[in-house]
Amino acid sequence: MATAHRLPPAPQPQLYRFSPLDLATLCLYVAIAGFFAVAGNVLAPLLRLVAPSPAAASYAVNLLFYASVGILALLAARRVVARDLRVLGTRPWFTLLMVPAAVIAMMILTAVVVAANGQVQTSANQAGLQALMQQVPAWLMVPLLVVVGPFVEEYIFRHLLIGKMSRRVNVWICCALSVVLFAALHIVGQEALTLTALLPYLAMGATLVSVYMWTGKNLMFSYFVHAAKNLLAVILVYAIPPELFNQMQNVQA
Repeated sequence: MATAHRLPPAPQPQLYRFSPLDLATLCLYVAIAGFFAVAGNVLAPLLRLVAPSPAAASYAVNLLFYASVGILALLAARRVVARDLRVLGTRPWFTLLMVPAAVIAMMILTAVVVAANGQVQTSANQAGLQALMQQVPAWLMVPLLVVVGPFVEEYIFRHLLIGKMSRRVNVWICCALSVVLFAALHIVGQEALTLTALLPYLAMGATLVSVYMWTGKNLMFSYFVHAAKNLLAVILVYAIPPELFNQMQNVQA
């Protein structure tokens, strides 16, 4: 049975109580994300005045955003992180096999839902990241997209929205909110909230919620899956010559 292969649960209710640090981290995340969603277009010209290029300005803003929230998130979830790493350490084979399997499942699910919709559309968020990666070296992008960014998002959308909020709200409602809000965050302020733009992120969010729940709300496992998916995307972008990558994008459009 599937349950026989799950990681052993580690019920520690005290780790799932909201703390003042959780609130501070969430408020900072929402405040900064909301500010750039509303005033990003106004702030962009000012950033270009102090940055050598638009790419440098965009990278600096994202790095400061995720680094500041990430430090608070790590402090707030440090005991959960330590516990989840210990749990994964008891079955290293599980992590080594199931992280790549979850990434493959995510890619398959994304392809299926996009194909079922009948339209292929690159979101403004994805296009912006791809353009940024073509101008910023990989050694700068990996810490942002593979290390810090996924941890912040897993802390907010899985640990807080499901792990902690499910103590007060039905867990399946929390899961649905996690998927929808995760998808909406990646396009809000950049383009209209259309199903075509949301679908890839809905598929990604659904996969991450599934692995988080399947592993007994293991934050670090969902983080490793998220990080692995982003690492694969970074490798593909940097491995493909820019000219060929642009041709592929034009064909898709």
